[in-house]
Amino acid sequence: MTTTTIKVDSEVKNNLDNLKLFPRESYNEVLSRLVGMAYDEEPLSEDTLKRVEEALHDLKEGNYYTQEEIEAELELR
Repeated sequence: MTTTTIKVDSEVKNNLDNLKLFPRESYNEVLSRLVGMAYDEEPLSEDTLKRVEEALHDLKEGNYYTQEEIEAELELR
């Protein structure tokens, strides 16, 4: 393992401390866990990407229902 010193703001350090699963967990372990969460090993399919594009288009065009409209339609209010 290579040892590297990095500078982080005190707020970032506090956040890293709060993310520790146990008091003696190393910052390396915390950062490794966070990096692992940042990458999705299974990329989106072409079909999913197409559906996302369609949904974004609908949003831009105003083709959507608000939560209030859905609740009223389902008589939840």
